[in-house]
Amino acid sequence: MSSPSTLATLIDRHRVVVCAGAGGVGKTTVAAALAIGALRRGRRVLCLTIDPAKRLLDSLGLSGMKDESGPVDPARFGELGVAPGGSLTVSVLDTKRTFDDIVTRHAPSAEARERILNNRFYQYVSTSLAGTQSYMAMEKVLGVLNDPHFDLIVLDTPPTSEALDFLDAPERLVEALDSPAVRWLVDAFEPGRKLGLGVLARGVAFLLRGVGRLTGRGFLEHMAEFVTELNDLFGGFKDRARTVSRAFRGEDFAYVVVSTPVSAALDEARLFIERLDSLGMRTDALVLNRVHPRSPEVSRADVEAAAVRHGLSRSLAGALLAALEEEGVDSREDERELQRFDAALGAAARRAPEQRVVLPLLAGDVHDLRELLPLSHCLV
Repeated sequence: MSSPSTLATLIDRHRVVVCAGAGGVGKTTVAAALAIGALRRGRRVLCLTIDPAKRLLDSLGLSGMKDESGPVDPARFGELGVAPGGSLTVSVLDTKRTFDDIVTRHAPSAEARERILNNRFYQYVSTSLAGTQSYMAMEKVLGVLNDPHFDLIVLDTPPTSEALDFLDAPERLVEALDSPAVRWLVDAFEPGRKLGLGVLARGVAFLLRGVGRLTGRGFLEHMAEFVTELNDLFGGFKDRARTVSRAFRGEDFAYVVVSTPVSAALDEARLFIERLDSLGMRTDALVLNRVHPRSPEVSRADVEAAAVRHGLSRSLAGALLAALEEEGVDSREDERELQRFDAALGAAARRAPEQRVVLPLLAGDVHDLRELLPLSHCLV
């Protein structure tokens, strides 16, 4: 496995860089730093988060923005000595707004658009149905993929388990909306059609109406109407889902897995790498964050001699030695965890990321552009 010192080549070759990893490993911070690094190279960058936790603005020091999406003032980068030329736009996924935009763009008529937007079941699907957020995230990326205003899209995903849902979203949503039960429901309640379903079907329809009374008058009729309208809207929902799915498997996309040298985080990183492999996709890079640096071998005598030279007390020298020894223990533990990780991936060498970048443990969290800048130099 080659180990370039940065990911500059990766962001130069791809249109979209997807950052994924377990919760709490600094994935969002890495995504933000990658975006800053690309901006330093003169790229026009869109940094998009589909993580419901919305930590991206905090990492960029933009939590006070009036709008959660929009360009970052170039003057802020000028103050940090970043040469002009590139630009950074941040965007936080609004699931319902994205769904509404799709309906508005693709509805065959104003009347159809209003029927869908005002449909009771649509109100539920566009805000609460499991899987909708993941699918709309993919739609959002597809919508900006060919936007000429951006050279690069850096995508910050939810923690690993949800990121896997994100990759499977098109197929799962198709399965839900194209299931036999839903097709039957459309046939049963499609406006203007009579049931004509036979004795058994009429019995089931009667039962469904009972459920409808429990869930609210007309709920099932609204559901059937919505599914019918949605199929007309997308001109075949399966085809649209396949288009989204193919895009995420194309050459324009690169996948960066972020982890810390902790057993649980590395297990999730391996899970994601293996899942990408099973989907016919490759992990392009692994970013190891918060790695303890290897401490120099220093004896007690050396520390005490240095303390004397610099006028430090014996107790302070002892505390310094203890800190160095603890750092050494942490560093060796990191190395052991990474060896176990590499051994587990070694069973399928094709899964090993082509690039690896190690980021050292910092004294504190990163919360603004000034703190992100040096991290961006480590990555790009």
